[in-house]
Amino acid sequence: MKPEEIIQKIEKELYSAQINPELINFGIVESIGDEIVKASGLSNAGYYEEIEFDDGSVGFALNIDEDYVSIVLLKNSGHIVRGMKVKSTGKVLNVTVSDKLIGRVLNALGQPIDGKELKHGNPVFYPVEKIAPGIINRSSVDRPLKIGIKAIDAMTPIGRGQRELIIGDRGTGKTAIAVDAMINQKKLDMGLKRVICIYCSIGQKRSNLASIAAKLNEEGVMDYTVIVAATASDPASMQYIAPLAACAIGEYFMDKGEDVLVIYDDLTKHAWAYRQISLLIKRPAGREAYPGDIFYLHSRLLERAARLSDKNGGGTLTALPIIETQGNDLSAYIPTNVISITDGQIYLEADLFNSGIRPAINVGLSVSRVGGAAQTKSMKQLAGPVRLELSQFRELQAFTQFGSDLDEDTLKRLERGKRITEILKQPQYKPYDELSEILSIFAVTSGLFDDLDVSKVSIIEQQMTKFIKKTYPETVKKILTGAKIDDALKSELEQKIKEFKKINNYGTKSTTD
Repeated sequence: MKPEEIIQKIEKELYSAQINPELINFGIVESIGDEIVKASGLSNAGYYEEIEFDDGSVGFALNIDEDYVSIVLLKNSGHIVRGMKVKSTGKVLNVTVSDKLIGRVLNALGQPIDGKELKHGNPVFYPVEKIAPGIINRSSVDRPLKIGIKAIDAMTPIGRGQRELIIGDRGTGKTAIAVDAMINQKKLDMGLKRVICIYCSIGQKRSNLASIAAKLNEEGVMDYTVIVAATASDPASMQYIAPLAACAIGEYFMDKGEDVLVIYDDLTKHAWAYRQISLLIKRPAGREAYPGDIFYLHSRLLERAARLSDKNGGGTLTALPIIETQGNDLSAYIPTNVISITDGQIYLEADLFNSGIRPAINVGLSVSRVGGAAQTKSMKQLAGPVRLELSQFRELQAFTQFGSDLDEDTLKRLERGKRITEILKQPQYKPYDELSEILSIFAVTSGLFDDLDVSKVSIIEQQMTKFIKKTYPETVKKILTGAKIDDALKSELEQKIKEFKKINNYGTKSTTD
């Protein structure tokens, strides 16, 4: 017989032979260490498939080699030994989802960790890894997601279905922006649907998570929020799965036609967890010891943010990933990766934060690639001058440190810039509605606050918005249509603000309380 005929005969006999299911679906533990189990057998196991152990432990297959399968443990009883039998379940790693998850605190497997029982009415199982919606199934992002922070809603607006990165050093207020965004979703402006918020805490201290959960409860935010947590004390496997599980929960609500906001706090620690797992299963290390597919990992996750077409239910999933930098270094590996994946970034600068400008947003380095498409016409109209004047002010401020003589126009720009900076300062947990934002920005960019003392600007601004809301409901209605502010409405607004200043005797820089 020819060699080809011999090979064909052997292959035919192998295919026709009765294959023992024990060899396909079962395996034997060969080694265990650092939450990674290597098992022989399991010849039918697939990537991300759930694997069960005889002692009740659970893991998932992350590396499938020629001779063994590397299993990452999610639930470890502590009694796994060499020679123990393992079984593949035929199920891809998934999370149980239903409407009952709203208001709950869950771990990375979707199990409650808030001490209360969880009973799903009609549970659905969503895989933690899912292919992102295709181009045909999406629509363009054109509806705003109001954050309630003037500097963001005006200059780096976020649309429903967008991916906007929040980036900055430790302690610059990244989580504060995310929490404010969740608090602001209580307000349903201009006929927009409610937003279900999912806060994913990765590698944070339990005390931090507890304080955030307490604040969300206090503000009534948990009525439409799910918290998914893998804290610093949880194994790297749980920290790795947490954002994938949070995204899967978000996709469940998106597929029902809901608007969803998912916050990943933060993906730097997620990258650390994946690096740890990859090194333990002996994957080749690349730059900064991260595995070669670290970019692909985050791009798969963030591409799942989308606005579905009306034919597919019209739901949206907006992603706000958070990245922590070291010493304002935006050129590091993980920051540059995530910047290139997202639709823009909000960059928080430590120097601005320490000088009392909070939120400490660097206007020059912050951008939204969706931009004006996700703004109302009135906000879009007012936002342009703010960014321009603020950028010019920062440049002039740096230039004037040399102490050169300044002309009148430059001094005027500097004074205007100081008032814009003051207007954009905002206390934590106090998001603004769009009407208040528009009134504040209009007043400062129109020069109506130029004659006020800088230190009094924020107090006078709050008094002004209350006065106009209470005294002139018809003017308020015109603004709330979202249409462009025409010349007639502009002059009407100017008149009302001047009237407010006259009543309260505001008008010189020596204004007293």
